[in-house]
Amino acid sequence: MRTCLQRVALAAACLITLGAPLRAQQRRNLIEIGGGAVYQSFDKATNLQAAFGGVGRVGLWLPYRFEIEGEAMLTRPRTTFNGFGWKANTYSGALLFNVPVGNSSSAFVRAGYGSTTYASDRCSGSSFFDIGPCGSTPVLIGGVGFRAGIRPTVQLRADFAANHSTAKSLTTYGASLAVAVMLGSKPSIDRDGDGVYDTEDKCPNTPAGVLVDRRGCPTDTDKDGVPDGVDRCPTTAAGTQVDAAGCPKDTDRDGVADGIDKCANTPVGASVDATGCPVDSDRDGVADGLDRCPDTPAGATVDQLGCPGDEDGDGVFDGLDQCPRTPAGQAVNAFGCPPSARLPNAPAGETPGPASTEAAVLRGVSFATGSARLLPESSGPLDSLARVLLANPSVSIEIGGYTDRSGDANANLHLSRLRAEAVRNYLIARKVPFTRLVARGYGAAQPLTTDPSPAAQAANRRIEITPLPAPRGP
Repeated sequence: MRTCLQRVALAAACLITLGAPLRAQQRRNLIEIGGGAVYQSFDKATNLQAAFGGVGRVGLWLPYRFEIEGEAMLTRPRTTFNGFGWKANTYSGALLFNVPVGNSSSAFVRAGYGSTTYASDRCSGSSFFDIGPCGSTPVLIGGVGFRAGIRPTVQLRADFAANHSTAKSLTTYGASLAVAVMLGSKPSIDRDGDGVYDTEDKCPNTPAGVLVDRRGCPTDTDKDGVPDGVDRCPTTAAGTQVDAAGCPKDTDRDGVADGIDKCANTPVGASVDATGCPVDSDRDGVADGLDRCPDTPAGATVDQLGCPGDEDGDGVFDGLDQCPRTPAGQAVNAFGCPPSARLPNAPAGETPGPASTEAAVLRGVSFATGSARLLPESSGPLDSLARVLLANPSVSIEIGGYTDRSGDANANLHLSRLRAEAVRNYLIARKVPFTRLVARGYGAAQPLTTDPSPAAQAANRRIEITPLPAPRGP
């Protein structure tokens, strides 16, 4: 019996495989009628052999892929001994749920209730004899099946079912192969051509070429507003502004797309950071990539190309030169001033030293509060001083450290010495010979001003540069 069932299943699979490539158009069905052959096996308690028979069906299709149908299955088995002829007829009603497979086929499950009548000329009344069953018994039906479209309104149907008798505890199994004809069938429509029929399409106006999900709605993997299938740049970063083709816009052509570019008007050629803003390593106002002198000291004035000027040709850049009109050939200190000149641009309220002093305050050098750690903005003036010293190898200087009057005098003296030594160490790191540098701390001595205001006291906290006399010959 099992071998016969396997053969029927194999034959059904072959026919379905041959029918599926014909791809009958998906349709909205109304009434299904059909008939075919069935192979039925019987419970051992019935003493009946497995037998072939016929099956007929009438079904009504409902919304949401449901269907109700009536079925009549007629078989003529023989008893397992003596070979007496018998009749086994089953009449049932069932509910089916269909699951589309491709455009032309569907799988389904079915469950229902019916009655099986066993009859023979050897039956007497409704009793069951040892030689075979007689009478009717209610049955519960369950099964699965598959339909393959071979024409727009014709399908090949295969069923596998089990019928269980609740009264006699009998179970039969069957497989059938039938042809189903769909009456009142109408073609399903896919107006937007996205492969999802209008009856199931939640987005029925999808543009041509767009990829859609199972509901028929466009997918947009990178969420840039341009659907997959027409998006030529399908991996755009979140937040990026894109054109009609889904590719990033870059108005200023700096390599950072609009939408994530925080500086949307960067000049062409300027180097930018990850946010699209120009990088200016020397902070001279000319962006890297356009700056032909990218190592300009802080505070120096530059031209449009980012290069510093030196109007008086004394070796101290404009913007750092506190005496910008020095005569040609005049020796100058680190501030571009003659060694004997008094401190230029002294703030209001200061009491500058005598005009003959050779010391000059090194502007722009600052330290962390209460320590000798140089702050980053000190590098510009110190680099400029190092270049002047290297250009004048005969010049030696004293580096004097000064504090204001607040705090303990001994502590101030010690701190001023440490700050002078920090400047000396910086210049040595810039290749200035240590033999030309002397560091001394003076504490709160020799204040520039006696004004007690915070601004005036800040001016007293300073570094002064004093040229040392050249050593006398023998």
